[in-house]
Amino acid sequence: ALQETAVYVFSILNRFRIRYWLEGGSLLGAARNGEIIPWDYDVDIGIHQDDIVKFDTLEALHNGKKLSITDKRLFVWEKAREGKFFRVQFSQQNHMHVDLFPFYEKNGIMTKDTWFKTHKQDTAFPAHFIKPLEKIWFLGMKVSVPNNYTTFLELKFGKGVIERPQYPNPQKLRIESNAHL
Repeated sequence: ALQETAVYVFSILNRFRIRYWLEGGSLLGAARNGEIIPWDYDVDIGIHQDDIVKFDTLEALHNGKKLSITDKRLFVWEKAREGKFFRVQFSQQNHMHVDLFPFYEKNGIMTKDTWFKTHKQDTAFPAHFIKPLEKIWFLGMKVSVPNNYTTFLELKFGKGVIERPQYPNPQKLRIESNAHL
């Protein structure tokens, strides 16, 4: 369901010419092997805030005209409860989702209005990373990513993040794996 939702969202973003790029762990999965990281439950995408007006569904959510919209394919588009971003769920029952984070440029830095303090990779970044965007394979299709995405990922996660995959909380994984002994 998550892969199907992501592919659908990419098709919408492309159809309406909304500038987007993979963010966070989704970009990390794409850089490592073109797939969603096994323990991830969503796909994160950055979009240009100025492009919201290109797609009436996003514009209606952004302006508060609607809180939730179920489209013709039964995907649920909504304004996220956790902040100023959008969420696209597979269905009313299946909440596997894609998060769309609107970014805007301020003094050469791409920033946004909602930050997750528990996600160290959730940081502003120099605008030159998305001028221009590149394309790489993700979920069997070419999607937009920041240029020089290795450096971008290392800025957000730290050196060597692509080469050294690690569960987000290694202590927890170690404890759980030893519990079976």
